[in-house]
Amino acid sequence: MILPNLDLDTLRTLVVAYDLGGFGQAAERLGRTPSAISLQMKRLQQEVGATLFYKSGRNLALTEVGELVLGYARRILELNDELLDKIRGASLKGQVKLGFTQDFAETVLPQALSRFIKCYPLIQIELRIDGNAALVNAVENGQLDLALTIGHAELKTAYHLGELQLVWIAGQEFSAHKDQLLPIVALGPQCMFRKRMLNVLEQANTSWRMAAVSPSLAGLWAAAIAGLGVTMRGNIGLPNQLVADERLFNLPTLGAFPITLHRRIDEKSEIVGRLTEIISELVKQVIN
Repeated sequence: MILPNLDLDTLRTLVVAYDLGGFGQAAERLGRTPSAISLQMKRLQQEVGATLFYKSGRNLALTEVGELVLGYARRILELNDELLDKIRGASLKGQVKLGFTQDFAETVLPQALSRFIKCYPLIQIELRIDGNAALVNAVENGQLDLALTIGHAELKTAYHLGELQLVWIAGQEFSAHKDQLLPIVALGPQCMFRKRMLNVLEQANTSWRMAAVSPSLAGLWAAAIAGLGVTMRGNIGLPNQLVADERLFNLPTLGAFPITLHRRIDEKSEIVGRLTEIISELVKQVIN
């Protein structure tokens, strides 16, 4: 029996449709009609010989077989892209100025750099880890080509990658006492996480006191691990000594922040474009 060859373009459409949440969104991103996307997915199901999708409200949901196909599709496309990148990028030279928020510096960043440098070994990367507002300003001022941040989705430089669910965080030995002010550990006054946290507490009429302030994320984690108080952040890349939950100690829910990738408006190079694709894919894998 001769098995059919799966079409790479169809597999890429599957990945884009799933990541964006539907055929309509995929059609807009890929510059096709929704009917063309639907036809591609119908053919894919015929080639695989199984149902890949089912309705879940307005969202696109995958069956168990669909999840399996999606995983293989990502792997196949990664190998395809890696091969082409290596052939095209082996001799390319230049520089990319990349910014990353601290929240993804230990999760997405190492993987992104590893995948990128394998394909573009002669490209020099200038890396900057900083606060979200500082990174966005650097992109707008031309100091960075690309920056992964949290928030600032309203800007023209922003490409929305998804939502970062916010959680309450504390050390494993910390316990909240109802008869005492809730101790808080936070970054500086301009931090968007701090502003959201205090605003939520005030709206819920929860009394609090500032127990520790840190200029860095490492200092924030240290204070929380030591049991000085609770804090909030996204549930990504947290130290093992911490516990996190949306309703930890029955505190009010915090909502979510958009995850955004900012690219300089006048930046059109193939190298930055490929790095954009790599980071986008890795972020979506982390948050899904």
